[in-house]
Order: sequence, then C-alpha cells, then structure tokens
Amino acid sequence: AAVGQGVNEAVEVLTITNRLFHAVAPVTREQFRDFTAPLAARYPFIQAFTFHRLVRGDERAALEAELDTVLPGTVLTEMSSAGRRPAPPRERYSVVDYIEPLRGNEAALGLNVSPNTEVMETLARASASGEASATAMLTLAQDAQPLNGFEVIMPVYRRGAPLGSVAEREAALVGDTAVIMRAGQLIDIILRQAGLLEDRSVIVAVYAGERGGKRQLIYRSANAAATSATPAAAPRSAALPQWLWPDFNRRQLRPLNVAGQDWQIDISAAPRPFLPDHLGSLSILVAGVLFSLLMAAFVQTMVQRSRRIQLLVNQRTADLKLSNQRLIDDVIDREQTEKALQQSEQRFRQLVSMSSDWYWEQDADLRFVDITGGFDQKTGDGASSMIGKTRWDTVPGMEETEQGRAHIADLQARRPFTNFEYAARDADGGTRWFCVNGEPIFDEHGAFRGYRGTGTDITARKLSEQRIHHVAQHDVLTGLPNRSLLQDRLEQAVAYSERCSRAVWVMLIDLDRFKFVNDSMGHKAGDVLLVTVAARLRNALRDTDTVARLSGDEFVVILTQYEDEVLSLDVVQRLMDSVAQPVMLGSKEFFVTCSIGVAVYPTDGAPADSLIEHADIAMYRAKKLGRNNFQFYTPAMNEEALERVRIESALRNALERNEFVLHYQPQVNLASGQIVGMEALIRWRHPELGMVSPVRFIGVAEETGLIVPIGAWVMRTACMQTKAWQDAGLGKLRVAVNLSARQFGAPNLIADIAAVLGASGLPPESLDIELTESLFMSDVNLAVELLHNMKTLGVNLSIDDFGTGYSSLSYLSRFPIDVLKIDRSFVADISHDVNDAAIVASIIALAHNLKLSVIAEGVETEAQLDYLRRQGCDEMQGYFFSRPLDAEQFEQLLREHRSLPIMGMGAPHDHLVALG
Repeated sequence: AAVGQGVNEAVEVLTITNRLFHAVAPVTREQFRDFTAPLAARYPFIQAFTFHRLVRGDERAALEAELDTVLPGTVLTEMSSAGRRPAPPRERYSVVDYIEPLRGNEAALGLNVSPNTEVMETLARASASGEASATAMLTLAQDAQPLNGFEVIMPVYRRGAPLGSVAEREAALVGDTAVIMRAGQLIDIILRQAGLLEDRSVIVAVYAGERGGKRQLIYRSANAAATSATPAAAPRSAALPQWLWPDFNRRQLRPLNVAGQDWQIDISAAPRPFLPDHLGSLSILVAGVLFSLLMAAFVQTMVQRSRRIQLLVNQRTADLKLSNQRLIDDVIDREQTEKALQQSEQRFRQLVSMSSDWYWEQDADLRFVDITGGFDQKTGDGASSMIGKTRWDTVPGMEETEQGRAHIADLQARRPFTNFEYAARDADGGTRWFCVNGEPIFDEHGAFRGYRGTGTDITARKLSEQRIHHVAQHDVLTGLPNRSLLQDRLEQAVAYSERCSRAVWVMLIDLDRFKFVNDSMGHKAGDVLLVTVAARLRNALRDTDTVARLSGDEFVVILTQYEDEVLSLDVVQRLMDSVAQPVMLGSKEFFVTCSIGVAVYPTDGAPADSLIEHADIAMYRAKKLGRNNFQFYTPAMNEEALERVRIESALRNALERNEFVLHYQPQVNLASGQIVGMEALIRWRHPELGMVSPVRFIGVAEETGLIVPIGAWVMRTACMQTKAWQDAGLGKLRVAVNLSARQFGAPNLIADIAAVLGASGLPPESLDIELTESLFMSDVNLAVELLHNMKTLGVNLSIDDFGTGYSSLSYLSRFPIDVLKIDRSFVADISHDVNDAAIVASIIALAHNLKLSVIAEGVETEAQLDYLRRQGCDEMQGYFFSRPLDAEQFEQLLREHRSLPIMGMGAPHDHLVALG
C-alpha cells in the first residue's frame, strides 16, 4: 500500500506539472523552476522534472544557443552503448529543454530521446490515452548504472488545438512533461519514510516485468542477505518430527501497476523455527506427556487391584491432555493478539508521519484542549499558543465574514463540518492557509463533550491557485489585465456608475504604425514597444483606473468619474502625450503615436456591453481622419459602421450573383486623335442598392481581402472583352487594368496573369497593368524583382496617379515602367495654375527623357487638351472625349470611329462628347 501510494503521488505530481502547460503559454524556465522546486523538495524520491520539446532540424542551432546560456557548453546529445555522444543531424528531435533541479542532472540537459524507442512508444501511449504512462527500466544519462531508472510521461499539446481524436492529438503535440525516478531509490525512500524497514523479520523485493515473464530485480531490502544467513533459517532437521519443527516461512507476491507498467512486489517473512519461539509451551506439552506416561505405567501396575481405578486414571489422563492443549491454544492466541496490536499501532504511527494533517480536540466551550501530530513543525506556529482559545480567537475577523459566521453556526448547532478553509498570520507575520474537518463528540448519555478533527496546511496549494488565477486573468507580455479580467472590471465600473450616477469612459487605444515596427525591426522590438506603452499608460492613470491589453497593439482604458474629480479631455490628451514620447528600440530612437476612440456611459444611451464596441468604432473613425487623434463615439458612427457591414455582407456574394460589370474609358492618342486603348473600371449593380460607387466598396474589399478575387475577375473579363473587339476588327486595342495592393503581394501573381493571357488569347503587349507608387515602396528590392518578372510576360507596366506618392527618381530609374499617368489633380488646374502647369510639363519631360509614354487623366476642357498637346503628352483620357461606358456603348463608339481632331485642323469638339 505504501509503495502504491508513493507511486500514485509521483503520477499525481506529474499531472499537476503538466496542467501548468495547459494554463500558461508559453511556460518560461523561471516559471517551470518555481513551480517544480517545492514539489521536488516534498517528494525526494523524484530525481528530476523535465520538459521534452519537439524540435525540427532547422531549429537545432537556436536551441543549442539557448541551452548554452543555461549551462555553458551544452549541445544536443544522445545515449548509445558507449555512453553519451553528440546527436547526429536529424529531421526531428525530442530534447530535454527544461530539467529541475539542474544540479546533479546536468548530463541530461540537451539530451535527445527521439532514438529511444521505449520513451517514444511510452509518449505515443500517453498521447493516445490522454493519461500518464511509464517507461520500462532505462539507463539514465546522469547515472552510470544501467537500467536503473524510469520515466513517467504526459504529453503537452499546442494550446487551443483540437484534441478530440488520436490524429488531432498527434498533430497538436509539441512535447511532453516527465518525472525521472531511480526505481531502487524510489522504493527505499517510500518504505523508509513509512517506517516499514524497521522490522527485520520482513524481506521486500520489487521486480519490473510481468509475472511469469522476464523480470528485473529493481529493489531488495538490506536485511535480505543477513536474514538468509542466520541459524534460524537453516533447514529443518530430518530427525525431528513435523509437529516439533513446523515451517512458518510465508510469502506474498502482489502485482502493482505503475502508470501502465507491471511491477511485482515480493514480500516474505524471514524463516523462523517453531521450537526456539515456543520453548515454554512445548516444555509444558512434553511435561504433560511424560506425566501421562508415568501415570499409565502406574495404573498398569495397579490393574489387578481395580478396573474402576483404571477407568478413573484413563479419564483424568484425557482431561489433563485437554487442559494442556487449551493452555497451548491460549498462549498462541495471546501472542497473535499482541502482534496484531503492535502492527496496528505501527500503521497508525506511519500514517501520522506520512500525512500532512494534525489532530485537535476542543471541549464543550469550543476551546482547544489538545493539538497533536507535529503541528509546530508543519505550520511554524506553536500549539501551546492555541490551547484554551477558540478558533475565532486565533483568527481575527472570522466572526465578521459570512463564511466565518456560517462555521460558528455549524459549531453551535453541533453539526459536523468538512473542508473549512481560513487564513491566519504565522509567527513571522506571513499569511498561511488551513483546511480543517471536525465532528462533534457526545458521551454515552448524549451530552455534548466538544469537537475533534484534523487540520491541514494548504498554503502551498493556495499560492499555486493564486498564481494560476493571476496568469489566467493577465496578459503574459505586459502584465496588464486581459480580456477576461477587463470584462469583470467593466461590469464593476458600470455598476458603480448606476449606483452613484457617475460617468464611465471607455477608451480603446490603437498604436499607429505598429505593423511597421514588427515588419522592419522584428517582433522582439514590437514586444519592447508594447511593454513600454503599457507602462506609460499605467503611469498616466490613477490607481483606481483600469488599463488592459485587448489584443495585438490595442489597449482598453476604463475611467470612472468621482465626486472630487471630473473627467475631461485633458485625460485623453495626457494619454496621447505619454504614448508619443520617443522609445529606444535597440540603437534607434522611434516615435509612435496612437488613435483613441472614447465611449461614454450612460450618456450614449447604449447598453453597457456595447461600450468597447462603440469605442472601437470611434477609434476607427480617428484612424480614418489621419491617425494621432481621438474621437468620441456618436450614433452616426454606428450608422457608418452598419453601412460598412451591409456593404461587406453584400460584397461577399456579388461575384457569385454576377452583379459586377465593367465600364471602359477610352484612351486617345493626341497625335493621331484615334482611340488606342481603354481603362477597365469596375461598377457594382446591386439589385437593392442600385449602382454602387466604387468609393463605397473598394476600400471594404481591400480590407477584407475580397479585392483579390474581384481583381482577378476584372482582369479576366477585360482581357476576354478586348480580345473579342480585336477579333471583330475594331483595332489593335490595349486595355489597362488596375492592380490592388493585395493582388501585388499575392505569391502566385505572375502565374495568374499568365493564365489569364493564355485563357483569353490576348497578346501580352495589349495588356497594361496599372500600379500606384505606394504599392511597392515598402520593399523596393522585392518590387523590382516582381516587376521584372511581370515584364518577362510581355505586358506593359504603368504608374498610376504619378506625382501624388513618393515620386522618387532613384526608384523610378530601377523600375521597368512603360507609362506614367499624370494624376487628375494636376491636370484640373493647368489652365490657370502656373505651378500645376509647371509640374505637368516637368513630368512629361521627365518621362520622355526616361523613354516612357505619358497619359493624362481627367481631361475635361479644350484648354487642358491644348496645353497637353503643346507639351508633347502622348495620350489622354477624360470626360472631354468620353466618360466611362459599358461594353455595348463602348463598342458602338469604336464602330463609329470617334476621334479627336488633329492639332491645327480647327474642327469643333461638340461631337466628341455626344455619347457622354
């Protein structure tokens, strides 16, 4: 029973350690050390706690670098017949990443156990069953003795992954936790702590393996050899009868399941002869027999005198034999009773020493009269200080709590109680937690005599619960309250607001340009920035205010208005100013701003559970207004958000329902006046909303990623329509298609363009792909490579809205561009603004010097057209010639051969806009 309980405790300790990886992600070395240190101290038979991490081959160098900081010189090793050796290159490793305590177990740090079939099969059994599983006997890296120890293993899964099936658990496996034990040392410590090695008459042997199969001796008590050598164990003499020298050597063989492994416990009594142990009883028996023989001889001599005397002698002889036998039986019964009493007392002492409980008694006035069981050593308090006092005398404030009053009521009602937990101060001023159980005592007349019960120090358990509770409700990186605790704080603030009629402000803070920090400086720099901002927000607020991390770079602040302090815009500005201070990221000084949305309760007239949602809507409004500002929520913002939701919902089905159409705006050569191409412009004909402007849905499509399938549809439709017009003899037209940022970043962009050209049969030179300058400025080298790959297809590349973005000449010279399109904002004022006129002339000259063509957008007047012609602009598009037309109208325009008059002909322009 003691061995089984000790092994079960080791499995339970592993289960508790494994739960740490379910509650915390990721678990750091410090957290692993703090969690396992008290467990290792409490259970000395555990050699080590370990965490095996599954590591890919390309992650080996990083792991060895990390292990080197823990123990210099550590590299990945493996066990072989010759001992430990450096691990060869493998695709996958299962490495001892964490091991506690490290002292004495240094040899196991960095050990790769994936070649060990026994360990990996045990991990597979544990993953399949979901329970702890033990290995057979192993040779430990930190122990020279072969097959001296074993491991109990539980799998660790990726947090949040589905675990419903064996396949899902295998896919989610990231490692395992294990306890390492030397089997012989485990059994010896368990039996020694239980006081079971004091009886030299008992021999204990433990084997690993099934009964009847191959077994390995892993433990044998020290008295086994000595006992076998004593004279009492010598074989019984053949000359003595069985009844004089009976064999009392007994043996019990019991199976024990150790987390799926079969052990056998062989318990036997040391050989003990009957004669030396029962010499007195045997002497009485021998004396009685001799006496009977003598009496028989005497009666034989007197037989002639009287048969009556003979019968009397025979009767008395029988009575004497019966008395002797009863005496012998009584002696044996007394010896067995004494041994049973001794064993019962020994078991009681062992249970007391193994238990963490103490025992207490109270009198009829509920005052302590006795406390035993090592109370002083287990709690650090003196038992004498509690004698003569009630429990609430030693725990100030118990009578003032609801739980304490309920406990006192149970005592006064003479009811038994269980698991009553309370906190008290120890002699050092610290807080300790106790759990007590008790039952009332009554005398034979039913009169109440007091209480008796047990108590346990549960301080370690309470501290662990508090740590786990803190981890569950706080962000691991910043230490701020997480979403769970934020919701509780918000409910408290709203309750206070309703009770005291005070306003509550909820602010949602989002960092501007945080993605740029992560992309350009790495995620470690992003983490440093988040921690710094979190500290600044805490310092800028009152102690009673709440700041929490919602997700990513979003923070939520809850401000409660008090009687002596009215909330104002200064609070919001103070938060923005604190965030805007420079931050040192490595060797660089970085400035970050934030956008803040504020929702007020109860002035918004909205339910409390919508405050964060409203603050989020206001924050997006602040982002839309240019960032680095704050906005208070208004119902109009909600209408705008609902409009966005409606657009997004309808947009997701628009392609399937064929609701998109293309309009085409002609591009005219200014030298010949002929239509040489057109720009494809998407329109959305919604059955309920009517014709939806691109301004309303393009931005939503970009944010949701729907722009990728929509853009693919535009390119495919435009290419097929252009090819149909070419085949109809309407000219060698080219079509311009805009490319979105999402499409430009797609990994299969080149293949998709080639597939469209192949499917439509359109010559590559008839396709113009229009890109904005900002599209490829984030990573110029990647953009250059991508643009050159697009040029290998034979298509033309245009920069749209030139002059409104970066317009860097060094970048422009590196890009394989064919056409520059002058933005309509410059063209609109060239007839009366000398600056815009100069900019347009410069762009045209620059493009021609770089051997590029120029197209002017938004040409609406004859004066604009004349100026562009004088400056040598190549092509134009705009309402002066034609607004965008659907495919049928555009085809009619082509068949009528509409054109611009050639410069100097003086033809009127009225007919040019007849179809507009």
